[in-house]
Amino acid sequence: MAVLKMILTIAFIIVSIALTVIILMQQGKNAGLGALAGGSETYWGKNKGRSMEGMLDKMTKILIAAFVIIAAVLNMGIF
Repeated sequence: MAVLKMILTIAFIIVSIALTVIILMQQGKNAGLGALAGGSETYWGKNKGRSMEGMLDKMTKILIAAFVIIAAVLNMGIF
């Protein structure tokens, strides 16, 4: 059981670092003056899932889920 706890702890640290990096890579949600001119109707506004921003958004959600699951498993006290 000690080996499993060590593996989960290492995975938890890696997920934490990756989550921090990905969150810092994301752009702010401030639309600025571009929203007044219909900036969301551009190609990148319609195809957000295919852009770098969309990929970072998906990766953030996956890493948050992994973070919560690993934290819950480590906190159960079965190790």
